[in-house]
Amino acid sequence: MIENSYEEIIELEAKRQKENVELIASENYVSERVLKAAGSILTNKYAEGYPGKRYYGGCKYVDLIESKAIEDVCKLFNCKYANVQPHSGSSANQAVYRALINSGDTVMGMDLGAGGHLTHGHKMSFSGQDYNIVSYGIDTNGIINYEECERLLNEYNPQMLIVGASSYSRIIDYKKFRDIIEKYAVSHNGEKPYYMVDMAHVAGLVAGGVHPNPVPYADVVTSTTHKTLRGPRGGIILTNSEDIIKKINKTVFPGIQGGPLEHIIAAKGICFEEANTEDFKKYAKQVVSNAKAFANKFIEYGWKIISDGTDNHMFVLDVYNSIGITGKEVEEELDKINVTVNKNQTPNDILPPLKSSGVRIGTPAMTTKGWKEENFEKLANIIIEYLKLCKEGKQEEVQNKYKEEIQRIINNIK
Repeated sequence: MIENSYEEIIELEAKRQKENVELIASENYVSERVLKAAGSILTNKYAEGYPGKRYYGGCKYVDLIESKAIEDVCKLFNCKYANVQPHSGSSANQAVYRALINSGDTVMGMDLGAGGHLTHGHKMSFSGQDYNIVSYGIDTNGIINYEECERLLNEYNPQMLIVGASSYSRIIDYKKFRDIIEKYAVSHNGEKPYYMVDMAHVAGLVAGGVHPNPVPYADVVTSTTHKTLRGPRGGIILTNSEDIIKKINKTVFPGIQGGPLEHIIAAKGICFEEANTEDFKKYAKQVVSNAKAFANKFIEYGWKIISDGTDNHMFVLDVYNSIGITGKEVEEELDKINVTVNKNQTPNDILPPLKSSGVRIGTPAMTTKGWKEENFEKLANIIIEYLKLCKEGKQEEVQNKYKEEIQRIINNIK
């Protein structure tokens, strides 16, 4: 039986977030404005439907909030239409599937082991269960194999192509994928698949101008709002097509969701507003600089990183082939010195998912806390030293020492 109150457990989590180095690539720290909106009285309001077309009364002000959030996200990503109601990135992706194609249709997406996402066709996801999936991957250098993508497109004739990743550390060429699709259309009497981009991981980098914007090239773009975009947990769908947004809106509600979370939509709107500033552009640039410096330190020591570096906010460190420890073991051991990472499979991983050969490492959260390149380089040295001692079975002797060193790095941040 758990004896702590909810309030006490929340305080324990607050303490953990304050004392730990957060390196999970899909996590971040929101502003006070975002936090306040997410916990506001808007949670009391039911608002099924859309602004001006609700199934409940009393929606005058939530209509203003949702309309403003739509305006701000369209301004941020330079698109014409948006749906800000999806509760998560996965539900946003599900809405696109259901809106644009039929159950059993062929979908082409990036393999999970190569860096894709569960909702891009994994057999444990609705995407892999309800649709016929063709997966593409990366080449021997860890880079998306665009030639293979073109070959698979012509061989399997999918109804939708999904581009995007959850653990891919290089720039994605959205224009090249559009060019491949247009070339396909020429040889198929104008027929072509829907082009969907899931930019959940890089949305904040897109907003900050350090990663290409997929909106001009894709038919539809989905994203979360809580990763590099530094907003509340939730999803969005963007498009420049009036026909597509009509289908999307019907699918989100009443298709797969009921009442929208207007307190979260308000928090999303604030994060869109915050991301459309010069300060955020500096932040996004620093996230990438930090990731490069962090990755390069591991490379200097001869450790293996998938694709040999990074262009964005994260990288996958192959710990099993670097030092002979599984990703699960690294996750557990680093947690003992207040460093949080998550195990992650590597391409053609010989270990099962719950063990994994790699760990995924990201810089967005600690960059929000003010970390610069030198802080991540110091941390890399600590991780390398500590994991070598873990391999030798000597970790318990030095855990307090490294926790103190990490705390010193944290304390030096203003």
